[in-house]
Amino acid sequence: MGFKENLLKKIRIDQLANQVRVSLKPSDPPKRIDRTAMQELLEMGPLSHRRERDLDLYCEGDGAEKQLILVLDNELKLYRTTVADVVLRKSPTVKEMVSIRNAIKILNDKDVVVSMKTETLDRLQNQLVEAIDLSYTDADITSLMKEGQDSLHNTYADGVVETLTLFGELLGYGQAPKAFQVPHANISGKIDRSATGGLTMMPVVIYSLMHNTLSMLHGPMAADDPKAVQRIKQAADGSAKADLEGEEVLEALKQQVLSEGRK
Repeated sequence: MGFKENLLKKIRIDQLANQVRVSLKPSDPPKRIDRTAMQELLEMGPLSHRRERDLDLYCEGDGAEKQLILVLDNELKLYRTTVADVVLRKSPTVKEMVSIRNAIKILNDKDVVVSMKTETLDRLQNQLVEAIDLSYTDADITSLMKEGQDSLHNTYADGVVETLTLFGELLGYGQAPKAFQVPHANISGKIDRSATGGLTMMPVVIYSLMHNTLSMLHGPMAADDPKAVQRIKQAADGSAKADLEGEEVLEALKQQVLSEGRK
C-alpha cells in the first residue's frame, strides 16, 4: 500500500481501539465490549481465529504447543498456554470441574495470563501501528495537498474532510472542543490544554460543509474568549475574513508537515 493508504489504516486502527477502550470503561450497569470493533482489529493482526466450544479464540499458531491466545469476551485476556488449557479454564464441562486440579486452574489463571482488558488492547494497537510503514516523501505530502484542492474545487466534501483528517493526523491536530463547534462545519487544530486559563487552539482549520469553504485562523484562540468563539463562527459562515482561505490553507498544511518532518 502507498503512504496515504497506510496513514488511513493507522487512523482506522486508532478509531477502532478508541471505540473498544470506551466500551471497556467501568459503568453501572456494566457495558459489553464493542465486539465488532475488536473483531475488526483482530482481523488486521497476526492471530488466527478459532472457535472452540462457545469461545472465540485468536491464536498465534495452530498446534497444541504453548502460544499466545486471546479470548474475545469482556475480559480480553491474552494467555500464553495451550488451546486445550484455555478452553478448560474459560469454558469447562461439568466433568472437568469435578477434578480438584482443574478447579484450581479455573479459579486462578494468573500463571498463564499475559494481559487483560485495556492492557491487551494497547498491546494489539501498538503492534498493528508498528507494522505500518508511515514514512513519506515530499511528493507524498504534495499529492495529499493536491487531492484536497481538487476536492475543494469539485465541491467534494468527503474528499476535503479526508484530506484534513490526514493532515491532522500528521500534525497532531484534534477535533475542536464543544465551545468551538459550529453546525455543519468540520473544525480542527492544535489543542493546548496546558495554557493558563483554559484550553486554546492554534491554528484553527475550519471547513464549512454548507458553503464548501475552507479557512484557517492562526490563533491562539481561547475557548473561554467570546471574541475568539465568535471569530470562528464568522469564518465558518463567511461573514468575516480568515487569516488564510481556500487552497492556501492546504498549502500551509503541506508546508507545516514538510517543515516539521525536516526537524
